Amino acid sequence: MRNIAHNLISMLLVPSVAVGIAGCGGKDAEKPKPATQIAAKVNSGEISVHQLNYVLTRTPGAGAASPEMAPKIRREVLDRLVDQELAVEKAVEKKLDRSPEVLLALENSRREILARAYVEQITAGVPKPTTEEAKKYYAENPALFAERRIYNLQEIVLPAMAGVAAELDRMIDTGKPMEEIANWLKGKGIKFAAGSASRSAEQIPLELLPKIHPLKTGQGLVLEGPQTITVMRLAGAQSAPVSEEVALPRIQQFLSNQRAAEAAKQELKTLKANAKITYMGEFAADDPQAVAASPRPGATDTGVATPASSTGAAVERGMAGLK
Repeated sequence: MRNIAHNLISMLLVPSVAVGIAGCGGKDAEKPKPATQIAAKVNSGEISVHQLNYVLTRTPGAGAASPEMAPKIRREVLDRLVDQELAVEKAVEKKLDRSPEVLLALENSRREILARAYVEQITAGVPKPTTEEAKKYYAENPALFAERRIYNLQEIVLPAMAGVAAELDRMIDTGKPMEEIANWLKGKGIKFAAGSASRSAEQIPLELLPKIHPLKTGQGLVLEGPQTITVMRLAGAQSAPVSEEVALPRIQQFLSNQRAAEAAKQELKTLKANAKITYMGEFAADDPQAVAASPRPGATDTGVATPASSTGAAVERGMAGLK
C-alpha cells in the first residue's frame, strides 16, 4: 500500500513522459490558434505555458519524439500538471503548507536549487576542452581506446590481515590456480568471497587499469587495501578498440565534466577557507579545523591511493559510453 501511495505522489510531483519532444510541429501546427500564456485553468489556479515548457525541457530524452507525436505528449504533460495543481489546491485548503515537515521540505528544496544554480554559474565559465586536448588524452590512454579490451576476471576478496598478502603474492607468481588459493584460505580458516566477472576497460578504476592491461591470460596480481585484500587473475580478454573518431566527442565531454567538478570543488574549498564555521554540540569533537590544528598522536600521511571500490563508480560515470 505504501509503494502505491509513493508511486501516486511521484506521478503528481514529477510530471514526466517516457519519450521526449522535438517541437510543436505536425498537423496541429498548421491551424492558427489564439496566443495565450495560460495552458489551463484549474478552479482558481492557472497553469502557464511557461510551466508546461519548463517541464518539457526537464524531461529526459527531450527531442526524441517525432513532430506528429509532439501535441499528444504536450497534452499528456499538461494533464499531469492539472493533477498536480488539484493536489496542491487541496493541500493548501487543508493548511498542509503550514506544517513543519512541509515547510522544512520547501526550505530544503530552495537551498538545493540555489546551491545548484551557483555551482552551475561557476562551472559555466570553465573553458571547454579542445580537440587537441582530447586527442592527447586518447594517445595517453591506449588501454581505454586503441588497445581497449574486455577482461574476464576471477577474484577472491578477503579481510586484510598481516602476512597473508605476501603468501598470496607468492602463489599468484608461481601460477597457482584460484581453486588452490581458495582451498589454502579455507585451510587457514580465513573467510573470503569469490567470483568472476567481465569488465570493459572503462569499468576498471583508472589507477588499476595500467596494472591489469599488461596481464596475459593466467596471470594475476594481489591488491592490498586498508580493509581488504583482493586476489585477481585474468581468465581471458577480448580486444575491443575504440577509434579516435568515435572517442573524441566523448573524451571532450568527460574532460569537460572533470573540469567542472574540479572548479566546483575548488570554489567550495575557497568559500570554506574564507568562512567562519563552528561545529556545535555532538559535532564539535569532529571539527575538521580542530583536527587539522591538533593531529592525532602518531598520525602520518600514508600516501595510500583511494580504494578502487570508491573510485570505480566515478570513473564509470565519467567514461560511460566509450564502448
